[in-house]
Amino acid sequence: MTGLIRGITEADWPQVAALEAGAYTDTSLTEGEAGLRSRAPAGTSFVLDLDGRIAGYVLALPYPRLHCPDLSRPEQVVHHATNLHLHDLVVSAPLRRRGLGTRLVGHLTDAARARGFATMSLVALAGKEPFWQANGYRPHHEARVPAGYGSGAVYMSARVAVLRKAS
Repeated sequence: MTGLIRGITEADWPQVAALEAGAYTDTSLTEGEAGLRSRAPAGTSFVLDLDGRIAGYVLALPYPRLHCPDLSRPEQVVHHATNLHLHDLVVSAPLRRRGLGTRLVGHLTDAARARGFATMSLVALAGKEPFWQANGYRPHHEARVPAGYGSGAVYMSARVAVLRKAS
């Protein structure tokens, strides 16, 4: 299955917000369109477009290392950091486990490398830490993760130079 990974356009936001709402049904993780937009600067946030339908997205923003966005409010500060924080990654439920999320992360990693970010970080939700460790990320249990991410959430990071190049 192929598809075009491209930057998010204005017309994409309703589909991105719908994917987010579907992915986090019955959790407190849903941020809505305004929250998502605040964490999606141009150049580091992308959608996977399958024939005009958004099948997935990845949102990332420059953010100070060992810190992460508070889900209870939209971002209002533009950070100038050498760390790129992968804030959210969603693939449509029927298309999961086909490597599409890995493609989105690879594309984001290439963008981070091209833009000179030294590190990438993320918050691994409960149970996802082993996946991210297998992909080169290391936990930082000393980093404070806001309660909105749920119990068991772990801040993780990796040096961009160490992350494998996307194929």
